[in-house]
Amino acid sequence: MKKLIISIFWLLSVIAAIIWTFENPEKIEKIKDYSKKNKNIKIEKSDNDTEEFEANAFSVKIKKVIDIKEKTAFLIYPNQNSNFEEKKLKIFTQNGFVISDFKPQKLNLPNYFTLQRNGGVKTIITVDKHTIALISGEENGCYFASLILTENGKELLKTDCLPEEASNNDFNGIGSSNIHLNEFIYFALGTPEKHVSKNSLLAQNIDSLFGKILKVSKKDLLDTINNNIKLKTYVFTKGHRVPQGLTKINEVIFNVEHGPKGGDKLNRVEENANYGWPIVSYGTNYLKDNGGDGKSFPYSHELNNFEEPLFAFVPSIGISSVNNCPKVLKNYYQKNCLMALSLYGNNLRKGNSLIIFLLNNNLNKIDSFEIIKLNDLILRHFTTNSLNELYEDLEGNIYVSADQKGIYKITFDNFR
Repeated sequence: MKKLIISIFWLLSVIAAIIWTFENPEKIEKIKDYSKKNKNIKIEKSDNDTEEFEANAFSVKIKKVIDIKEKTAFLIYPNQNSNFEEKKLKIFTQNGFVISDFKPQKLNLPNYFTLQRNGGVKTIITVDKHTIALISGEENGCYFASLILTENGKELLKTDCLPEEASNNDFNGIGSSNIHLNEFIYFALGTPEKHVSKNSLLAQNIDSLFGKILKVSKKDLLDTINNNIKLKTYVFTKGHRVPQGLTKINEVIFNVEHGPKGGDKLNRVEENANYGWPIVSYGTNYLKDNGGDGKSFPYSHELNNFEEPLFAFVPSIGISSVNNCPKVLKNYYQKNCLMALSLYGNNLRKGNSLIIFLLNNNLNKIDSFEIIKLNDLILRHFTTNSLNELYEDLEGNIYVSADQKGIYKITFDNFR
């Protein structure tokens, strides 16, 4: 009889826990948020075997050099064209840590910093010796993005609250890159969405910072850091959905971004241009089992007075970062060359790839692209200097991060 009572009590407890979890999803999110922000980070050197993959005209060798299970926000190596030493790599993680000399340290972030809704640290901006984090935040049910000075937690910029209900927010959409050009810094702020929603409309709203590539002067940024004045931000371009990567060739800016179901793209970014989201896209809205309605969008950007992408992937590949090609590829191709990484992809077109774009002399047309599949690696960031310029070691190797796996060395070899 005693065992029966205990069993019934256990069963009722399980049912009560299930009901409470179902009725209080936000509380569950906050519990997970606290746990992720305070967990121990394990990092160590790795000496895995080298894997080799065949590209069209050369081999790609890849080898894990650091084992770490976190998603990265930025990777900085200070000395260009030097021997790579693992302990000198500075790793910023999405859950709010910086790792230097293999020692994790929590960044100085405000209490409203959240990992809910795929949130976290999304990129790191450096000006002089200051480090600034673009983060997601939540206060009293208000979800937003902000720029935080990591040395003291000072808030430099804070957006308005997202209009969509919490369950439809997805901070993967914020974006994860920035570049320096002349006296300005450019950074992306996408529309944090799972599917077309109220958040999507912000991309066309000139009064909102979401769905834009933003521009700030270094002088204004330093003035805001050193004095209690509001940071001036300028909308450089609008109509972006999930702008993941930014880079430049000379003074021409490029970005890559996620479409909805299909429509990942590479853009040449021109000041005051409108890239069309959520009015046009080469993708479709997600199907009902993913919260969408499955409908397509008008395809032609040009006919609707928007900027056409240089290239759109249909199906999507989950494109993530973009940067210049390393010298070894530039010397081989003798063309303008961009390189991108991809995350999962989908059943129709696998991600986990390195993508090479070759551009014409005017930098306004893709002459060729090649996708090199690298097993199951969810590729997130290139290692760069603090200005987001690609780091190459003395032998011409580059280094990238893969979610939940670590940091990998990539070697281009056996050119044919």
